[in-house]
Amino acid sequence: MKGKIDMDIKRLDLFCKVVELKSFTRAAAEAGLSQPSVSEHIRLLEESLGEKLLDRLGRQVVPTPAGQCLYPYARKMVRLREESLQAMAAFRGELGGPLSIGASTIPATYLLPRLVALFHQSCPAAKMTVRVGDSEQVCQRVVAGDDAFGLVGGRLRDSRLAFEQVAEDRLVLVVPDSHPFSGRDAVEASELTSCAFIRREPGSGTRAQVDRSLVQMGVDPEKLDVVAELGSTEAVRQAVRAGCGVAFISSLAVEGVDGDGVTVLKVRGMDNRRGLYLVRRKGRQLSPLAEAFVKLLQAEKNNLP
Repeated sequence: MKGKIDMDIKRLDLFCKVVELKSFTRAAAEAGLSQPSVSEHIRLLEESLGEKLLDRLGRQVVPTPAGQCLYPYARKMVRLREESLQAMAAFRGELGGPLSIGASTIPATYLLPRLVALFHQSCPAAKMTVRVGDSEQVCQRVVAGDDAFGLVGGRLRDSRLAFEQVAEDRLVLVVPDSHPFSGRDAVEASELTSCAFIRREPGSGTRAQVDRSLVQMGVDPEKLDVVAELGSTEAVRQAVRAGCGVAFISSLAVEGVDGDGVTVLKVRGMDNRRGLYLVRRKGRQLSPLAEAFVKLLQAEKNNLP
């Protein structure tokens, strides 16, 4: 392409927001701008590059092939800008700015709230965004550089990622109060094949750990009578409470609820322990703000579950 190309960082940031949120309106709301203003910035970016970057397909906005090519580079440029500003703030003895991290449902619900509160006390100028998904989705975002790091309930086999255990969790069996098992303290693993079963979705760390434990006890997870797959711990717990079936969920999610429509049981011989992990991309330098949060997390390890 001939002539000067204007790669305005603000326009690249807005472009990334539109791609990630699949909407001009939502991107405008997150950026604190009007929708027409965002549209004009994108038009100017497209004009400077000589390529159409975004298409409207129904209610969604998706990147064109040119937009798909640009996005990872735009994301890197925006991230580098944020990291450079944080580095200069750290040099001046100040620390603040945006920090995006990922977390699966259990760490997001039971670990992060306290950590975020502590971090805000030491870095009040920080603006944190926590993107919640299953463990696989969180790891994918860390690999792509969309999140600085993640907290997950399972380790993926990916040579690009480094995992550090920061807490321990236990998985327990929960059944409706009306279930025949509800009057017992424990059940055999073989008895689970006779139950209507509720599972987490593929990619969930909880599901992966449950499947591994069942296989170790001689139970094929594919032979369970699965009546539903649900995308969050709370959805699973409420489905059990409604009498839909039995399920394994984190012990952190059932503290104080035994008797509130559900009964918590042990499965004899089952190793129900699992780690909760900090996950980072190998070889990637964290921003000063992200590094400060990781140091806080490591310092608080003994105070986590």
